[in-house]
Amino acid sequence: MTVYFIGAGPGAADLVTVRGLRVLERAPVCLYAGSLVPRELLDACPPEARLVDTANLNLDEIVAEIQAAHAAGHDVARLHSGDPSVFSAVAEQMRRLDAIGVPYQVVPGVPAFAAAAASLGRELTVPGVGQTVILTRISGRATPMPAGEDLATLGASGATMVLHLAVQRIDQVVAELLPAYGAGCPVAVVARASRSDELILRGTLADIAGQVHEAGVKRTAVIVVGRVLSAAEFPDSHLYSAARPRP
Repeated sequence: MTVYFIGAGPGAADLVTVRGLRVLERAPVCLYAGSLVPRELLDACPPEARLVDTANLNLDEIVAEIQAAHAAGHDVARLHSGDPSVFSAVAEQMRRLDAIGVPYQVVPGVPAFAAAAASLGRELTVPGVGQTVILTRISGRATPMPAGEDLATLGASGATMVLHLAVQRIDQVVAELLPAYGAGCPVAVVARASRSDELILRGTLADIAGQVHEAGVKRTAVIVVGRVLSAAEFPDSHLYSAARPRP
């Protein structure tokens, strides 16, 4: 058997990859993050599949479900929101599976920041404006941030920054980024990106916190900060330049 860690995408069911969908269609066991994974994806599982919502399970209980499937020789589709490579809590699960000798594979998904950029109609790397994207979060109820990864330090570069799991502390985010980016720096908050109830807030560091509070956004949102959000005057990419040598 194999455990497949599948990126379910940012919310819209049709943003799961073809590979991920094919695994779901044949998996006899599916573990999924209840409030974050679209119900339509579970409908793709076989009618007799065992469906386990992991929202209220701890790591030991999740691994126990996997071990039971392993003993029965059943593949497991482990659905995570977004993409497993960032903020997915997959690393500790893989560490446990390595320790007990259970094989696994990772099926990438569409990350929330990519869905947010699509909804904003923006490229996050614009020539001459911003070529670096920092994906990060802040300390809160989650594990503490490592030394040197605070917003003040990361923001010193002026790079485009995308914050996950931080909208509940939007005032803290603004306060820590203001010295590096300035009050006029463009900011966007995309809640529930790609879903039917998606909400987009656009502003600057001076007013975005007020917008977030007024809209009541408290979870399932990404914050994008940087000049690329309003860039209009920038050089064309070298990729399609007429001056670029062609084979």
